[in-house]
Amino acid sequence: MEPLLHLDKVELYYDHVYALKGVSIDLNEGETVALIGANGAGKSSILRAITGLNPIHRGEVHFQGSRLDGTRASDIVKLGIVMVPEGRRVFPYMSVRDNLLMGAFTRDDKAAIKQSLDGVLHRFPRLKERYSQTAGTLSGGEQQMLVIGRALMAKPKLLLLDEPSLGIAPKLVQDIARSILAINRDEKVSVLLVEQNSRMALSISHRAYALATGNVVVAGQSKDLLKDERIKAAYLGGEI
Repeated sequence: MEPLLHLDKVELYYDHVYALKGVSIDLNEGETVALIGANGAGKSSILRAITGLNPIHRGEVHFQGSRLDGTRASDIVKLGIVMVPEGRRVFPYMSVRDNLLMGAFTRDDKAAIKQSLDGVLHRFPRLKERYSQTAGTLSGGEQQMLVIGRALMAKPKLLLLDEPSLGIAPKLVQDIARSILAINRDEKVSVLLVEQNSRMALSISHRAYALATGNVVVAGQSKDLLKDERIKAAYLGGEI
């Protein structure tokens, strides 16, 4: 079966410094795939290559069997690829409600938008409690729930998550991990997860790629990588 997403020998660099050195990864429909590794390993660069935020220099990116690289970032969203960037980028002076509705800006199906909104509020009860509150007054964990909820409002086929646990209290990290599991399982959204908390990432994903200095160094089933001595030694410092 053809993968939903396929990167073939992708190279990307910033100011002549290589961020990705011929990286190849696959993600099948219905999967959660984790990208783990230290800062500067190239994890976020893969997301930027997929979304067109940085043009690749060699290689190809395919989505649903069609060439994706070279496509405008706005058109990539319309194809069903939605990214939640690192740093919880909410609209701080807008309400939770209005932040969520911003995620549906490419849609005009009002009844279905209302259904999506109800689904997000059911998925994240804290957002329902703070529905009229301005986003800038939420805690870090609540803001992370908000940006994930906003992404779901776009009805993605593929959700790209960049460091969703970064700077979040441990209790809320568990809540967000459970939410990612449920989004993949219940809403049938495929997920590509970039995460420094390798233990958390491997615990909620089907497969994973470990990166170092722009290269894939280990790949396999997440349950196997949790037991892999190389991964234990290099990456399993995070807690869940």
